[in-house]
Amino acid sequence: MTPQPDIAYAGFWRRLTAFILDSFLFGAGITPLLVILYGRNYFYWHEQNTDLFAFYGVADSLLTLVLPLVLIITFWVKLGATPGKLLMDCQVVDAATLQPPGWKQATLRCFAYAISAVLLYLGFLWIAFDKRKQGLHDKLAKTLVLHRGDDYANDSLAKLTAHIK
Repeated sequence: MTPQPDIAYAGFWRRLTAFILDSFLFGAGITPLLVILYGRNYFYWHEQNTDLFAFYGVADSLLTLVLPLVLIITFWVKLGATPGKLLMDCQVVDAATLQPPGWKQATLRCFAYAISAVLLYLGFLWIAFDKRKQGLHDKLAKTLVLHRGDDYANDSLAKLTAHIK
């Protein structure tokens, strides 16, 4: 499928910024819970542990593994975007209908992130070079990420301040 001229695709840097914002927001929300549940020693243990798949406890695995997946999928289905994507004026949509993805499609997209990350994150880097700015996970799930924000860059100052009296 060729790019459509009236659709603004969200590019690599916009999507990377959204990912960083999501990571920060999730970390800011989850860190106090981990400290309440496990105390500050949790972070020292995590720093010293070299096992990639080690968990401090059941709540650790639920809060740091399961919860993010559930939240991401729910945000995509219900809002069309995670909080970071919303802040960056992005929306995840079905490539064919341009509507928010359903549960099955969003779940596939979420698990396809792992495939995009397997080989040095090349599946994500693909976004920078693709005509429709799709990563490998987007192609597998048949989704697009659109830039839905208003662009005021070409408006004159007079036009932008016309409503102010």
